[in-house]
Amino acid sequence: MKSSFKAVMFLRLRTYFLAGVVVTAPIGITLYIAWLIINIIDDRVTPLIPVRYNPETYLPFDIPGFGVIVAVAVLTIIGAFTAGLVGRWLVSLSERLMARMPLIRNIHSALKQILETVLAQQSKAFRQVVMIEYPRRGIWAIGFLTSDTVGEVQNITTADVVNVFLPTTPNPTSGFLLFVPRRDCYVLSMTVEEGIKMVVSGGIITPPDHSSSKKSISTLR
Repeated sequence: MKSSFKAVMFLRLRTYFLAGVVVTAPIGITLYIAWLIINIIDDRVTPLIPVRYNPETYLPFDIPGFGVIVAVAVLTIIGAFTAGLVGRWLVSLSERLMARMPLIRNIHSALKQILETVLAQQSKAFRQVVMIEYPRRGIWAIGFLTSDTVGEVQNITTADVVNVFLPTTPNPTSGFLLFVPRRDCYVLSMTVEEGIKMVVSGGIITPPDHSSSKKSISTLR
């Protein structure tokens, strides 16, 4: 009887411990990552601030996140300045200078195009989660539709193809760019955020089916 009571108490304490881990681990890890990012930005931005304008000079303690605030303010001011006539002229001049540098121009052009595509307000990048048969027929993988295929890649094939980014697990920042026939892409009802969570978790987190029935899953049109 005594051993049975000990076993029950052990199982109950184990359940409480695991519940505590489930509750605190996501919050703790998120706050830790946020703290690391803030410290990285602070360490690189704060030294650039003149001593006389840095409030930490007059305080006996550091101000966490002050570098982040300064960086956001500076970027906002630069964005407002480049919206004017003089700012646009300076941007155009700098881009012409970049275009004359053999190696730098390729990096600059690629980064600019990626950022403009991702950050544009009307951007359709990663607008849908699709399911494709990869790496062979009968095996399915989740990908993200990035855009319609244009240019030489589209011209060499008679099929109407689209650009699909196939992420790796558990690191979705790496993956493969596939050119898939539009008719072979099956649109899922889950959101992009839910698709990323599923990829990162390796399938542990499975979003609910938002569609009314399996028949609602359709190919791209």
